[in-house]
Amino acid sequence: MGTAKILIIVMIISLAVAGFWNYLPIVKQGVHYVLDPTAGRLLEYNINLGMIIISALITLFITVIQKYTVDNDMLRALKKEQKMLSEEIKQFKDHPEKLMELNKKSLAKAGEMMSLSMGSFMYTAIPIILFFRWFSDYFDALENAKIFGFLSWFWAYLIFSIIFSMIFRKVFKLP
Repeated sequence: MGTAKILIIVMIISLAVAGFWNYLPIVKQGVHYVLDPTAGRLLEYNINLGMIIISALITLFITVIQKYTVDNDMLRALKKEQKMLSEEIKQFKDHPEKLMELNKKSLAKAGEMMSLSMGSFMYTAIPIILFFRWFSDYFDALENAKIFGFLSWFWAYLIFSIIFSMIFRKVFKLP
């Protein structure tokens, strides 16, 4: 089965899990059974520190999966080619025929990069959806809980995951 078909299947399953969260008690209860005494306790101890640690652990999980499921050497080579194409595009901005040809090549390289980097998505999509659904339930029960007094759980997770992603990508030498 091709990568695109697998990705579509994973996306459909992920959307089904997210959409039927409240209608599939076994999934919801199972996730709460695992995360309430672990991540939930961490957030109860200190909501700010807990969110930082949980964000770091999720980002570490995603980074490790990406390191071992993606051909990072090929991805580096494609990024290098993409950069060279971008420089050529700047040089030929006044030559429509050449510009069209370079844009077509650039688009093809972008597609290859996307296909290559999406390999890890198959392994991380469902766990991340389950965590997000759990976060939503957890913070809905707290009513108006804010990270550092002003961030919703989503924005706090997003900001911390971007920061940790930059750090872990450097540590693991990912492109």
